[in-house]
Amino acid sequence: MRRLLQHLANIRRLGIKELWSLWRDPTMLFLIIYVFTVAVYTAGTAMPETLQQTPVAIVDEDDSALSARIFTAFYPPAFNTPARISQADVDPMLDAGHYTLVLVIPPHFQRDVLAGRQPTVQLNVDATRMSQAFTGSGLAAQIVAGEVAEFLQGHRESAVSPVELVTRMRFNPTLSNAWFGALMELVGQITMASIILTGAALIREREHGTVEHLLVMPVTPTEIMLGKVWAMGLVVLLAAIVSMNGIIRWLLQVPIEGSLTLFFFGASLHLFATTSMGIFMATMARNMPQFGLLVMLVMMPLEMLSGGMTPRESMPQWVQWLMSLAPTTHFTELSQAILYRGAGFEVVWPALLALGLIGAVLFGLSLRWFRRAITQMA
Repeated sequence: MRRLLQHLANIRRLGIKELWSLWRDPTMLFLIIYVFTVAVYTAGTAMPETLQQTPVAIVDEDDSALSARIFTAFYPPAFNTPARISQADVDPMLDAGHYTLVLVIPPHFQRDVLAGRQPTVQLNVDATRMSQAFTGSGLAAQIVAGEVAEFLQGHRESAVSPVELVTRMRFNPTLSNAWFGALMELVGQITMASIILTGAALIREREHGTVEHLLVMPVTPTEIMLGKVWAMGLVVLLAAIVSMNGIIRWLLQVPIEGSLTLFFFGASLHLFATTSMGIFMATMARNMPQFGLLVMLVMMPLEMLSGGMTPRESMPQWVQWLMSLAPTTHFTELSQAILYRGAGFEVVWPALLALGLIGAVLFGLSLRWFRRAITQMA
């Protein structure tokens, strides 16, 4: 019992040492503040919920009452006021990126419409602007069809469908992108910050030569590693709590359906796994630039294939199986279940169990590599 208490005391002192080292590192402090405030807020507000100020140009070769109606149907805030250009300017303007949509109304358009000849209107789209191109092209087609129908009938009416379709939005009734973007950004930043902080702490000691000081102290590699894990995990967890309540709930007004206590318990298990992963990567890298490259190499698939950006069901089976071994997959799953759907422990316990097992395996592997690295230093 006395020996256990001594181990715990050593782990506590080593963790406090890590906290003081972090406090004296302004770059890392700035990184923590930025990723849990500005980055989360930007992710929640960068994606517009509706079409906004789409640049439009119209080539009006008919100059009729119908073409004038179509011209005036494009108005702010969904579109900018359309610009009149010539046919020769279409390709140069699209190539230069001045317009997302260019509508070409052919000659004798109104006459052909009245004669029932079904003339063709050309819509040129700059598809490199993906969100505006996808939504804007569909809305532009609806606008042209609506104006033509109203011009012919003298009034606008909607066809009565024999089937009534009732749509109910679950968990996000307003289809607000901020609800999804901010929360998933927080989940991703928890992963990234924990890996970077823990790995940077080890590499900083190696570069400053303080690892040798630890080797002559009566501490074990397990105690050194656990000191880094709990200290950096605590910093990330506290930053995530502040971001959740200050940025997401208060500033962005994102409603949270489930228990935050359960979510942060899952985040603690996830941090145990990712901090261990950070130490493992730091033992493989010789310096900070190499560690940065490893972080980029690991973080991209962890973020893109975890289910936060694209549903896992749409991925190939082998990718789903492979990513089931990653902690980010289970953390994203339980985060969405708790924060969006209000799920309880009875729903997310498999993900919690998976995080605990993956964390134990990663900790064991990291400890083995850490002991080998310390042996080489000694």
